[in-house]
Amino acid sequence: MADKILQSYHAQGFDLQYSVEGDGPTAIVVGSALYYARTFSQELRKSLKLVFMDHRGFAPGNNCEDLSQYSLDGLVDDIEGLRKHLGLGQVIIVGHSGHAFMALEYAKKYPENVSHVVMMNVAPDYSHESHAAGERYLQESVSPERKAYLSEQMGKLPQEMERAPEKAFITYCLLTGAKSWYDYTFDAAPLWDGIETNMSMFNHVWGEIFRDIDISVGLDTLDKPVFLALGRYDFLVPPAYLWEPLRGHFHDFTVRVFEKSSHAPHYEEPQAFDRELLGWLQEK
Repeated sequence: MADKILQSYHAQGFDLQYSVEGDGPTAIVVGSALYYARTFSQELRKSLKLVFMDHRGFAPGNNCEDLSQYSLDGLVDDIEGLRKHLGLGQVIIVGHSGHAFMALEYAKKYPENVSHVVMMNVAPDYSHESHAAGERYLQESVSPERKAYLSEQMGKLPQEMERAPEKAFITYCLLTGAKSWYDYTFDAAPLWDGIETNMSMFNHVWGEIFRDIDISVGLDTLDKPVFLALGRYDFLVPPAYLWEPLRGHFHDFTVRVFEKSSHAPHYEEPQAFDRELLGWLQEK
């Protein structure tokens, strides 16, 4: 299916792309408007109005290296700016991987504008200790084929990053497929076609802000239901058990682990993902 023509929202010097697709309650999916529109199912669009939006790291033509422009608070305010721009009321806020932090922080800052929070394939933080736990989880898995394929792909990483440093984030995502796809040989390149990234943003936000984040701050007062989707074979982010100490901080917390998924259950098991998500939304 061809990509829908994207519209643009101007936010403090950044042109953020977005598209609005489907019918039903509105869900804002923050990240890359192109990538996520390609990975959520067409069936889900029959039950939800999905607003796919870029954050500043995916804004086309963005060459800004001023790290003050990439505060988590500013990224959250961009979501609110688009909600106002589109004249939306309460929304379901959706974030996958690191974007889940943006979704959760948006709900904390603008709770009156949120009905539900959907977090997908994320750990409570991306600290060195958490990533070390993730590496142990991978090493303790019993799939020598997956590990061998990952080692082969990672051997290409230095050369590929040197060849196209501006695409380092996408290159890393593609070459770590054995960590992020149930079918570890899956070629995700078409999903990333035409997408631009600002590496100053990604290095700062993923490498520092998400490394040091403490999501427990303000969590006790968040009274919105939270859905956390995880993949059984997700080796890209720290393991699921790291959520255990945080469970008691949530007012209403539902976890679903998808058995034949890695880092993208909404794409790898779309029927199961849609069924679980829509059932939860109806229940809550």
